[in-house]
Amino acid sequence: MKLSEELQARGFINQSSFETLSVIFDEEKRVVYQGIDPSADSAHAGNFVIWMMLKHLVDHGHRLIFLVGGGTGMIGDPKPDAERVLSTREAVNDNVVKLKQQAKNFFGEENISFVDNYDWLGSLGLISFLRDIGKHFTVNELIKKDAISRRLQSETGISYTEFAYPLLQAYDYLKLYKDDGVTLQVGGSDQWGNIISGVDLVRRVERATVYAVTVPLIIDKATGKKFGKSEGNAVWLAAEKTSPYAFYQFWLNVADDSVVEYLKLFTFLSLEEITGLEEELKNNPGARGAQKVLAKEVTTIVHGEEIFKQIIQVSNCLFGETLISELSSDEILLLKENAPLTKVVENSFLVDVLVESDLASSKREARTFIESGAVAVNGVKVVDLEYKVNKDVDGEIIHLKRGKKNVVLLELM
Repeated sequence: MKLSEELQARGFINQSSFETLSVIFDEEKRVVYQGIDPSADSAHAGNFVIWMMLKHLVDHGHRLIFLVGGGTGMIGDPKPDAERVLSTREAVNDNVVKLKQQAKNFFGEENISFVDNYDWLGSLGLISFLRDIGKHFTVNELIKKDAISRRLQSETGISYTEFAYPLLQAYDYLKLYKDDGVTLQVGGSDQWGNIISGVDLVRRVERATVYAVTVPLIIDKATGKKFGKSEGNAVWLAAEKTSPYAFYQFWLNVADDSVVEYLKLFTFLSLEEITGLEEELKNNPGARGAQKVLAKEVTTIVHGEEIFKQIIQVSNCLFGETLISELSSDEILLLKENAPLTKVVENSFLVDVLVESDLASSKREARTFIESGAVAVNGVKVVDLEYKVNKDVDGEIIHLKRGKKNVVLLELM
């Protein structure tokens, strides 16, 4: 299967500046660029889908230039509803450093180079920019762009700073074409207008044909919102922002109507393997086999196999048969970071602890749970109403479970 055919079959192609995809992806090895503005110190799932497509390109011999917008990040791509708060150079630069490292960890060093557009935008003269670049754009064109159009119709309007943003991104494409031979830019579908501005600028200035392809926005079908920081539902790649356990749980809980789409976009499984998982899903949806594979694959890609194994151990401890005593120190730390944790005084009655940890609404209900055999401490059922939690017997961290799914950790003081 040609690369263009696989990318289309996986669902990566949303818009293209040239209708024959084979010309873009199959006929020659290109220098491709993708830009990300450092408005945060980590990429998220919305960015990651673009990275996955780019990884397919790199694996097929295309060369990638990863642009972190240290310059454009100080301006900000116009939002459709409000003016962005301007960031300081120091804050932007800190984000640039972290995003570069994150991308290096994912792509590796082969067939990829990194640039920061502050290196050329920071020293760009206003007069020369207006004469050499601004003259190739008309206000008529710019006000047709979705974000600008919506802002012009709002009460807030739009500043000239953000109005000029498409020119800066277009200049990036021209600069990279002239210096590095870039002939393809890839981005999210919400960037289509800005990317096409670059295609047009290269054509007008250099009389050359370059290309643009966008990846579809990933939509949460339950809410109809895209995944991203602006919607407040970002799933971050950085462990400090979304813990590996929470990251794994997100993919594990993907709905049936999205899981096959996500397997194609967010994993390197073959299309044949994904078809097999789709059949399993149809035949036995309750097993959630497709979701388990998705969660494993994406978590391993982003956080590594060792972290994935720790997550499985922690999950088995919370909801399976693994005991806390069987966990490593790293796994216990992961457990404490992600499970409900209640601090209780040592030698407290279990009846009182159940109420304190919200596993029972009253002492009376707590006694009923204990007497019925619904309560377990470190995997062992407790039916003694006089039972007290104790470090010597139970350990400093205790796994307390009521029923099959109600779990809390206790930290004895």
